[in-house]
Amino acid sequence: MYTTLLIFFMVYLVMGIGKMPAFNVDRTGAAVVGALAMIVAGSISPQAAWDAIDYRTLGLLFGLMVVSGAFTVSGFYAWAAEKVARLPISPAALLAVFIGVSAGLSSLLTNDVVVLSMTPLLVSVALARGLNPVPFLLAFCFAANAGAAGTLIGSPQNMIAAQSLDLSFNEFMMAAGVPALLSLPIIWCIIAWQYRGKWTLEHPVAKATAPVTTQLDKVETTKAIIVASAVIIALVADIWPRELVALAGAGILLVNRSLASKDVLKQVDGNLLLLIIGLFICNQALSNTGLPQSLFDWLREVGINVNDPLSLFVAGSLLSDIVGNNPAVMLLSPYLHPENNAQSLGAAIALGTGFSSNLIIFGSLAGIIVVEQAASCGIKISFGAFAKSGVPVTLLTLVMAGAWIAFL
Repeated sequence: MYTTLLIFFMVYLVMGIGKMPAFNVDRTGAAVVGALAMIVAGSISPQAAWDAIDYRTLGLLFGLMVVSGAFTVSGFYAWAAEKVARLPISPAALLAVFIGVSAGLSSLLTNDVVVLSMTPLLVSVALARGLNPVPFLLAFCFAANAGAAGTLIGSPQNMIAAQSLDLSFNEFMMAAGVPALLSLPIIWCIIAWQYRGKWTLEHPVAKATAPVTTQLDKVETTKAIIVASAVIIALVADIWPRELVALAGAGILLVNRSLASKDVLKQVDGNLLLLIIGLFICNQALSNTGLPQSLFDWLREVGINVNDPLSLFVAGSLLSDIVGNNPAVMLLSPYLHPENNAQSLGAAIALGTGFSSNLIIFGSLAGIIVVEQAASCGIKISFGAFAKSGVPVTLLTLVMAGAWIAFL
């Protein structure tokens, strides 16, 4: 038992700080090494480790990553970013457009892929207009996390939670969609107020970035739109298993005459899939000790019940900024036992982990992507600058979401 606890603690320590102390091992590496260590130490048998992996979640996530990746390879994301950034409107209005586009795309496609694909071009075109990219990138990141919280397919943690709670696409959206929409004007108001009169850069960037001209493959984009629409319609209809729907869409897009399948598959975040596999195994090994069940029983006795939506909302919010949103959901979801409140629990965990992701840079993968991509383009977004906007955005959206969950 002590060996299992030590391995589990080390894995989630890396989840929290991002890297194993004294070693060049990141979160994904820690999850994989931890899973292997659990098997070698006898904390979990090879067969039990295999059985612990939820292939439905992995299939759904992989399929949707391929669908979203097809939009990247066809040039759609870059084209959309360029068109949005070149609109002849005021900076405040442009900020609203950034928020709407980010939330809309992230709610229907994987938010991390959307952010990864569009951030560099948004920086370059903002600089070409003489604008300060920072407020637009912050708004884009915050809206991606907030908008993704509203649908089952918006983020990996939503997919994990929905599978655990057996929520359909429609049930999930009805529970979390309204607060996701309400969060968008909150994001706009805070950033527009903070950056009023500061829409332009005070000093030129050290590394200038030229505007990028993007070639849109209309045929492949049309095909991607048709397939993505069919996948979403099938998910709404809820007739077939959703992982099969996503995988079918991915298969259709990979069979292509003009785009190489390897180029589309490059857009799949293999590290994230491996991280999730590793955490499935580590979490099951810990569960085999009986300690988590004992802990949750004790918490229930002192008045903290994770199967109460508001308690789950608070727990998810706090854990998300300690170990990350995906690990937080994976820690909590196996111990959720919904009876008549599955939708409330789904909203609680999705909104709690989604909205709290905007607190600090490392609260979400989207935040890390935006900051690193901006830095590669010569734009620095400091921890303080991110938190200056992220803290009020997070607090206000969480208060609003908490009121919504109480209403449910």
